Amino acid sequence: MSTSTVTPTLLDDLTRSAELDGIEKTVVGAVIADTDGRVLLLHRTADDYLGGLWELPSGGVDDGETLVQALRREVAEETGLSVEAIGDYLGHFDYRSGSGRRTRQHNFTATVTGETVQLTEHDDHLWADTDEQSRVSSAVQTILDTWSQQTS
Repeated sequence: MSTSTVTPTLLDDLTRSAELDGIEKTVVGAVIADTDGRVLLLHRTADDYLGGLWELPSGGVDDGETLVQALRREVAEETGLSVEAIGDYLGHFDYRSGSGRRTRQHNFTATVTGETVQLTEHDDHLWADTDEQSRVSSAVQTILDTWSQQTS
C-alpha cells in the first residue's frame, strides 16, 4: 500500500467510503516517531476492551469533528503531546468495537511537540524500535510496515 498526502479531497473520500461500507464508528490513529525512528506505542489497561494490547495513539471521531481535528484531540488527550503536523495517510483497518459496532481506524503520520508523554487512558507507553513494534496487532503491524517502507 502506498501512502497518500493528506488533502481535503482525501479526507472527504475516506469519510464517504466509510459511509458506503456501512462503518458505524470512525477512529483515527497516529504513527508518531522520534528522531531515532522509534514509534510511540500505548498499552491498554488489563480491564479495558482489548486489554493488554499495545497500540498507536488513537481514538474515536466525535460528531461534527473532522479526521484531522480528532487526531489532534486524541493525541493530546492520550499522550499530553501536541500534533504539530499531520503527514501522510497510511491506510485503514476495520474491526468490531467493544459494543459490536463496525469500526474503521484511519492512520496518519504525525509530528508532535512536547517532550514528556503523559498517559491518561493507558497504563504504559513505549518508544518502540523495529523489534518492539511486533508487540502490536497484525492490523497495526501492517500500518507500521507501510510507514517503515515510506521512511526507508
